[in-house]
Amino acid sequence: MPFTNYGFSAELLRGIKELGFHNPTPIQEQAIPPAVEGKDVLACAMTGSGKSAAFGLPLIHRLGKAKGVTRALILTPTRELAAQVDEHLNALAVHTTVSSAAIYGGVGMGAQEHALRRGTDVIVATPGRLLDHMRYKYSNFKNIEVLVLDEADRMLDMGFLPDIHRILKYLPAKRQTLFFSATMPNEIAKLSREMLHDPFTISVERQSAPAAGITQAAYPVAQHLKPVLLTELMKRGLIRSVIVFTRTKARANRLADYLVRMGVSSGRIHGDRSQSQRTETMRRFKEGKFAVLVATDIAARGIDVESLSHVVNFDIPPTHEDYIHRVGRTGRNQSAGDAFAFVSPEEEGALRSIERAIGNRMPRVTLPDFDYEAGRPAVPEAAKFRGDRDGGGRGRSSSPKPYTRFGANRGGQGASKGRGTHEGQRPQNRPADDRARPARAQVVGSGIRIDTAKRSTATRPADDRFARAAATNNRQALRGADATRGAQAGSERTSFSRPQREGGSSFGAGKRKTFGGRNSR
Repeated sequence: MPFTNYGFSAELLRGIKELGFHNPTPIQEQAIPPAVEGKDVLACAMTGSGKSAAFGLPLIHRLGKAKGVTRALILTPTRELAAQVDEHLNALAVHTTVSSAAIYGGVGMGAQEHALRRGTDVIVATPGRLLDHMRYKYSNFKNIEVLVLDEADRMLDMGFLPDIHRILKYLPAKRQTLFFSATMPNEIAKLSREMLHDPFTISVERQSAPAAGITQAAYPVAQHLKPVLLTELMKRGLIRSVIVFTRTKARANRLADYLVRMGVSSGRIHGDRSQSQRTETMRRFKEGKFAVLVATDIAARGIDVESLSHVVNFDIPPTHEDYIHRVGRTGRNQSAGDAFAFVSPEEEGALRSIERAIGNRMPRVTLPDFDYEAGRPAVPEAAKFRGDRDGGGRGRSSSPKPYTRFGANRGGQGASKGRGTHEGQRPQNRPADDRARPARAQVVGSGIRIDTAKRSTATRPADDRFARAAATNNRQALRGADATRGAQAGSERTSFSRPQREGGSSFGAGKRKTFGGRNSR
């Protein structure tokens, strides 16, 4: 059925034509009619099936003309998805009076506040930033007619369900609700029953699987050779434009740096990057200035990049749902794409679990003339990808740290041999005379020791340590006795005496010096 059969206005049909849409996708064909009629919709459809237009077109059609108040709210789990949905809605409604604005964190609130004050027709928002605005009187959602939850299962994964319940308290109970999700876990099904009234359901019982146009393959490779294999695939021209998913932000940084050093243009996107950095990286990747976008799962939902040829799972995801959303970045809107999984021996079990869940065993592929038996380099770049624990895990360097005032890497007492300095050598920036250094606290294990003795790199035997402790106790006892005798003598004469350390290494070992009182000078 063509889009002309849904009763859309001429202005909306013109926007649809300019975007190159000719016939609706299966999810659009099933979701648009009940949505146009004003019914609640519960849709479970695979990533990349065209869900944005499935709720965007009937929403714009229902709003008709702008009225100066916010009448539709769309909730998304990530900033990138919010920005993308906002962009698509404005493109569809370009010839109508309906306007849209995105509200998400990482940027200033000024422009967002202005959009709320002037009553933008459609607000596309992430839950956290929307709640920040809802605390103020300028945010008015009493006129909401349509509520859309996009990628609801991802909101569950990110812990947004409590925020969604708080947002619902600001919205009118009488409204149309469109509920879209790529998967339908029990918690999401329960939430849909709470929010929807007699919904029209679509594909709820369907088994989750990647889109039919995606060709999947697995590349068995050792962990430390994964970046080398990716670089080789790029240089041979087997991959043109690719999103590479890593397990952690640190691994994303290391991989992007490695690719740049190997001459492969690449960018990175993850939670530690500022919103301006993420937006700029996505823009350059979409424009083709980056051949590789290295990302964590922050980019696994809703990011739509034209002519994306490949998705590579550099690290195998923990669940099949995450795998589906990752590979769904390619093969969108019934197009073709390739999804490769780099699987190390220790990840084979996780990959088999994913294969059982999606009902498809991926073929194992090897790259001709690639040295799969290459050993682990001594220091180097590829060695950092043996795993987070082996490769310095959190992105920290495993090389010896320079001499610092505090810490165990001192090359002296309390330091292990060979750490920070070579055995028997003194760091260049340490004073030459240890005895000239003032006494100070030094952290040792879980306690603190006052370092007044001469430091030595040699480990002292245990009996010497106990002997020194006993000598210290004896000196303190002698000081106490001498102080008592001095106080008694001071009551009989105006002068007093105290033990003075002269030449000896212990108190009382030298000659005592008598000091007269203040009036005896």
